[in-house]
Amino acid sequence: MKKIMFVCHGNICRSPMAEFILKDMVKKRGIENEFFISSSATSTEEIWGGRGNPVYPPAKAELKKHGISCEGKTAVQLKKEDYEKYDMFICMDSMNRRNILRIFGSDNDEKVRKLMTFTSRGGDVDDPWYSGDFATTYRDIYDGCEGLLYELGW
Repeated sequence: MKKIMFVCHGNICRSPMAEFILKDMVKKRGIENEFFISSSATSTEEIWGGRGNPVYPPAKAELKKHGISCEGKTAVQLKKEDYEKYDMFICMDSMNRRNILRIFGSDNDEKVRKLMTFTSRGGDVDDPWYSGDFATTYRDIYDGCEGLLYELGW
């Protein structure tokens, strides 16, 4: 079983979108039993009193346009001990990568990758929290997840 954690800053837009997009893809391919997929944040900005905020409504609405539900998902923070529990940590941008490495201390097993490295475009997934462009974020994440599955042989 391949264990994949998507990571962004707050775990309310990009990383939960990636989590549920990939879950939808593997389910449609009939390979959901081959994967454990989750998401987390590098910050605690969306976690209050030990409770995480739900997926940001525009991100949730964009997923819904594509027939994907993220009901029940709330923000959680990435922890140092997660490094040993997962095979891959897929982040959305260079700042996420830097913060992941700060939390982990190192990446000796080279588990941390940016999602867009699985596409021909490269670069970062823009943060729709600032751009407001959830459709472009969806497309980038979708393409990145397709590339990830291709690299993994699916």
